[in-house]
Amino acid sequence: MLRTMLLLAGLGQLLLAAGSLAIPRVLRWSEDLARVRPLTRQVFWTYAGYIWVTNFCFGVLSLLAPAALCDGSILAGAVTGFIACYWLARLLIQFLYFDRSSAPSGLIFQLAEVALVGLFLALTFVYGWALAVNLGAVTA
Repeated sequence: MLRTMLLLAGLGQLLLAAGSLAIPRVLRWSEDLARVRPLTRQVFWTYAGYIWVTNFCFGVLSLLAPAALCDGSILAGAVTGFIACYWLARLLIQFLYFDRSSAPSGLIFQLAEVALVGLFLALTFVYGWALAVNLGAVTA
């Protein structure tokens, strides 16, 4: 069951990475970034790129090696622990830091936010479960 969940998590992360390619247009980043210094703009795009690549690589790793992510090894525990913390942090940022007052309005954007939060919760759960398995706290 856990391997199946890791496969689904991998697919979810790849879908997230694909959908993330629309965020700059939807949130009109080019308009906002035109007003900042070039170095700030370059650092912003670098960070955005690193986040995108991280999400993509988590997806690929989960699709290609789900068994290795729950084999009880120290490396599997470290990787699943890192991914669980990554998605938990993203959830906390969503609710404790983001100012959504200027977010796009409308039903489609509200549904998209619900879907994203649901995905972040699911990813936190799946990788947290894998971590618990790797630590021997629960069985797969």
